[in-house]
Amino acid sequence: MIKPPVEIVERLKKLKETIELHRYNYHVLDKVTISEEALDSLKAELLKIEEQYPQLVTPDSPSQRVGGTPLPEFVKVKHKVTQWSFNDAFSEEDIVEFDKRVRRFIKTETGKDEKPAYDVELKIDGLKIVLEYEKGILIRAATRGDGEFGEEVTKNVRTIESVPLKIKKPTDVIVEGEVWMGEKNLKELNRKRQKAGEAVFANPRNAAAGSIRQLDPKIAAERKLDNFIYDLSASSEQLPPTQIEELKYLGELGFKVNKNFELCRTVEEVIAYWKKWQKKTKSEDYWIDGVVVKINERKYQEALGYTGKAPRWGIAFKFPAEQVTTIIEDIILQVGRTGVVTPVAVLRPVSVAGSVVSRATLHNEDEIKRLDVRIGDTIILQKAGDVIPDVVSVVKEMRPDGSKTYEFPKIVAECGGDGKIERIPGESAWRCVAKDSAIQHRRRLYHFAGKHCFDIEGLGPKIIDLLLDNKLINSAPDIFDLKKGDLLALPRFAEKSADNLLQSVEKAREVTLPRFIFALSIPQVGEETSIDLAKHFGSLENLMKADKEGFEKISGIGPVVGQAVTDWFGNKTNLKLVAELFKRVKIAKLSPLEKSNARLSGKTFVLTGGLLSMERDEAKTKIRALGGEVSESVSKKTSYVVAGENAGSKLDKAKKLGVEVLSEDNFLRLIK
Repeated sequence: MIKPPVEIVERLKKLKETIELHRYNYHVLDKVTISEEALDSLKAELLKIEEQYPQLVTPDSPSQRVGGTPLPEFVKVKHKVTQWSFNDAFSEEDIVEFDKRVRRFIKTETGKDEKPAYDVELKIDGLKIVLEYEKGILIRAATRGDGEFGEEVTKNVRTIESVPLKIKKPTDVIVEGEVWMGEKNLKELNRKRQKAGEAVFANPRNAAAGSIRQLDPKIAAERKLDNFIYDLSASSEQLPPTQIEELKYLGELGFKVNKNFELCRTVEEVIAYWKKWQKKTKSEDYWIDGVVVKINERKYQEALGYTGKAPRWGIAFKFPAEQVTTIIEDIILQVGRTGVVTPVAVLRPVSVAGSVVSRATLHNEDEIKRLDVRIGDTIILQKAGDVIPDVVSVVKEMRPDGSKTYEFPKIVAECGGDGKIERIPGESAWRCVAKDSAIQHRRRLYHFAGKHCFDIEGLGPKIIDLLLDNKLINSAPDIFDLKKGDLLALPRFAEKSADNLLQSVEKAREVTLPRFIFALSIPQVGEETSIDLAKHFGSLENLMKADKEGFEKISGIGPVVGQAVTDWFGNKTNLKLVAELFKRVKIAKLSPLEKSNARLSGKTFVLTGGLLSMERDEAKTKIRALGGEVSESVSKKTSYVVAGENAGSKLDKAKKLGVEVLSEDNFLRLIK
């Protein structure tokens, strides 16, 4: 039997004490001092240590409380019934407000002060499908798409054993449901893909969506997909009078219906169901990301109807963001392209929301002090918007003895020169004193060629490093002077790859003004600010001539940005860079927005979380094409916050400020 190291014994001792403390607070004092997910993560670590060193298991260990156990392409089809999506609730306060709103509306419509009952169902995290039957026979299956049009996936859906090809009555129906892949099947699928050298799926939802969208139905059949049907959207027979009876009717027709629905007479019962299933999500093989709350009586559903984007009679009640615990093994400093030094936590790798995380930004010195983060600390980590790992808090009961407060060093080698750093006046960030270290120079070139700037396909960081190391380029203008012979002399380059890169470079010779400005890496000037500057000044020449007072007239741009821009263009080296670029590239003329397309004029959007239907850049482009503005921060002036998957703190701020929140489906309807 292997003798455990001293640090493992000490870690186990602290785990036991911490788990017991929070167990007592929750179960005895009814006081929540840590999220259940974070506590589960601590328990999992304890079990892992005890499995490795069984001699450390004691009768008082928390682990002893519980015993262990081909198509050519997809065809777009128009839905016969418009596919709506529910608005979201994220807290008990949200669902109470929904209940009040529903009751007010019923009273207004019927003149009666009545309390509706609610059908509450599990919100399965999969891919929505719409099935159409004629005389009891399945004739078509389609994805939801944008609500009006979806993709026909009938051949793939037919491979799902739980989907009836013929229902038990010869009737015409259109039903809606969710296709999903179980955790066990996902693990087996990923094992095979890994063995074959293929990329693995991050989570069951991605696997289900990827499987249904296979052009070859044989692949879909091999994936062992499953489904639940939850809505009867049209029928040649009379629709049942309640949602509960509708679910039972769907079961009688032969559809697979999730059995965990419940009739709740009050909003308090809804909240209790929501809390119960937060604890039970791991008990099912499918992923559950919340519950769906629907008014049970159809007459009230019909009275409330729909807004322009969602039913008034239902809402998706989301579970809190997934949280886990892990250890900060180190804190390192990264130097960005503008010289700003960002602290990054190096983590013991941990899986959260379907992906393994090993690093998390700590943002700046003030954030480190606020959290009191130290090397060796056990921290609670959660996924924020765009799957960025976010340090929520420190589990201070787990802090190692003798830990020290983190202090910013005075010297950072990557800054070049003497390596000195300084805190930016009036800000919480530090920056390199030297303005042009080698690492800053490289990262500016990475940025210049990146998709938000000149978008030179094939010219990623590794190729830029190769060109720099072989002295084929020194600055951004040199990229446009590359010759085929230069590239063929390098490793990794053959005739085709050299031609492809040169074609990408040639394509990038014309660029929009906002992208050109952003590519210059001017301090304080991000992507949105670049767009604002381009709109206001109309040309780079006008921008270069502007004084800092002129910037203060631009909405959202203050004296700090104005000073940064005037300082940058006041530098002779920077002016030489711009002049050299002008010899090689052309800035496309700004096309004025046609009034007929300016539906979103005067509206400001903030995007948070990951979108499934498009990249964030595409969403921004669509907003701007319709006359809207995109901002990175939420304020009272924000018109809408678009909340995708794993939305973060921006969503919380929107709710506090009363800013309207759009789900992805609602956003798609708005821009359609």
